[in-house]
Amino acid sequence: MESADSFGLSPEQNVIRMRGVRGFLGAMSVEGVSNWGGNPMGPREYLYDTNNFESVTIYKGAIPADIGTGVGARGGAIELRPKWPKDEPGLEFEQGVGSNSYSRSFLRLDSGRLTDAGTALSGSFSYTEADKWKGPGQVGPRTNVNLMLRQPTLGDDDIKVFFNSNHIESDLYRALTHNEADSLSDYHGKDFNESLTGNNAQDIYYYKYNRGIYNNNDVMAIVSASVDETWGFKFKPFYSKEDSTIYQGNSSNKRMQQRSRYIERFGMTSEMKKRFGDVTTVLGYQYETTDMRIITKNYNPADERFLGYGIYTRSLDRGHLHSPFAKIGGDHGRLKWQAGLKYFHYIDPATHGYTSAPGAPNTLVRQQDLDRETKVYDALLPTLALSYAVTDEVEPFLSYGRSQIRPYSYVPLINLYSSKRPQFLAAGVTLDDLFNTRDMETTDTVEMGVRLSLGPAEITPSVFYSKSDNLLVTVHDPRIGLTGVDYQQNVGEATGYGAEIEANVHLGEGFTWFLSPSYTMLTYDDDLTFAGNTLDCKGNQVVDTPRWMAKTGFIFRHGAFEVSPMLRLLGDRYGDLEHKEKIGGHAVVDLSASYRFEDVSWAKSVRLSLDFYNLLDAKYISGITAGDDTRSGATSYVVGAPFTALLRLGVEL
Repeated sequence: MESADSFGLSPEQNVIRMRGVRGFLGAMSVEGVSNWGGNPMGPREYLYDTNNFESVTIYKGAIPADIGTGVGARGGAIELRPKWPKDEPGLEFEQGVGSNSYSRSFLRLDSGRLTDAGTALSGSFSYTEADKWKGPGQVGPRTNVNLMLRQPTLGDDDIKVFFNSNHIESDLYRALTHNEADSLSDYHGKDFNESLTGNNAQDIYYYKYNRGIYNNNDVMAIVSASVDETWGFKFKPFYSKEDSTIYQGNSSNKRMQQRSRYIERFGMTSEMKKRFGDVTTVLGYQYETTDMRIITKNYNPADERFLGYGIYTRSLDRGHLHSPFAKIGGDHGRLKWQAGLKYFHYIDPATHGYTSAPGAPNTLVRQQDLDRETKVYDALLPTLALSYAVTDEVEPFLSYGRSQIRPYSYVPLINLYSSKRPQFLAAGVTLDDLFNTRDMETTDTVEMGVRLSLGPAEITPSVFYSKSDNLLVTVHDPRIGLTGVDYQQNVGEATGYGAEIEANVHLGEGFTWFLSPSYTMLTYDDDLTFAGNTLDCKGNQVVDTPRWMAKTGFIFRHGAFEVSPMLRLLGDRYGDLEHKEKIGGHAVVDLSASYRFEDVSWAKSVRLSLDFYNLLDAKYISGITAGDDTRSGATSYVVGAPFTALLRLGVEL
């Protein structure tokens, strides 16, 4: 996890990374129902209060066919499993305070069984806010409301309903150029301006012109119905709506840009599970339809006067996702096996493009060169996994899986075309021509390893090999204008291999050492040639992919007291194909301590915790954004969060 702030209050400026791949290329689901959006593509990890979940499952290589991955999971998958309403009434409360005026209040109530039929409800509310650690403005306030219902039906079957509403208002952190990131000690505290100057080139960096308002509402149901002990069905209808507005200064045209996202998704996953002796089969189908509208407007920074639309498109239909899947697996003595196949079929609807009429910014004019035709993307995604327990202490395993991600990063390409439209038209290139070469990124991964239980040590070493096709990379098109332009296209191919270890060593009573290092080599197969221009990148590590990542630390427990120091390491990365923009690695130290009060008569549990993030106040770059649409395709670099302290009190009644 790489963060612009330590509290998770900066949507889309925090990064989850698996095996070097950024999390927006992955998937996140709640009980298999995927959560994703557009611009950026990928999961919205900031939507939930983790207090409402009992477990998290992470898939880094092969992903089982029945795990919901939405538009794709080339960057792995995370499945969240809710803490459904309990049978007994209860109350959970947590209050946190910390650096930069941080405050968070969380309250959850469980009704217990309300009726003889076993009806149970839960509801939670949280409110969080903090000042930015640098520059003017705040991250937050964030409000979250969660409601859940559990209704038993027949036998072990039930109906569950999950509703989550999340609202965040957050001032952005200013990203740096590579030259600034290369002199981080001088620019570590650089951020947006606190006041207007009257100069448009400076006022696009006014902090109130660089902020986001994010609204998300999600509801789903899980209905289980059994025919007998070996045969059952599950239905998961869902509805999701996002209404977000992001303001950012645009250095390419010296204007303040308002980007509005209206995303409505609904559909259902249906599956049938049947057991034949030691073999279990699953057949399922996921359908989803999407209405996604992303509109940009331009304003004069001096007087906030509307200057016209940057992007205005009208879809001629909704997007449609069809994804049938099958899985079969079983246990035969010490052998465990599983195989699956998913078919991904997405119809990206045709759109009509418009510009503002000259002298009348509110009047739309249809422009055929801004139209895009219907595109269809499909792929077969097989998986296979085997393990064999040689002894109770040694279990080798082997897996294979193919993953993909639907084409993404549309807005930077449309923004670039709109800003240089006369030059593209002079070269005979339309917007649809740029999208005709877009394709899905795919990755095939083979992994093998062994789970070892050696006395006090639990160690899982593994190695993996991958082939990736159609990677989205920044290319140079010399046809456009006098000097050409840079933009992203799916023309990259890469080969990867690596190794990782997950280890827990119990060194004594109440003393555990954990270690999780990983090494990833992911390099471009060839130099990239596009429109007659070649970039020298063969053998170079893929953009923003560190070779080394690691976490290690200790957990000490003594009675009700627990303390855990931890070291996080991230290796060198590059912000460009030709490795001209290097970002050095970094090391961050964290420290957590907690005390659980025992023999408290009025509560089930009382816990006081103190966390220190980036204890040594290291200065480092966290996120890298290639093809930043506010900088005409240039790469930007976000500074990582500094030393942060957090004190929390949790009570369960």
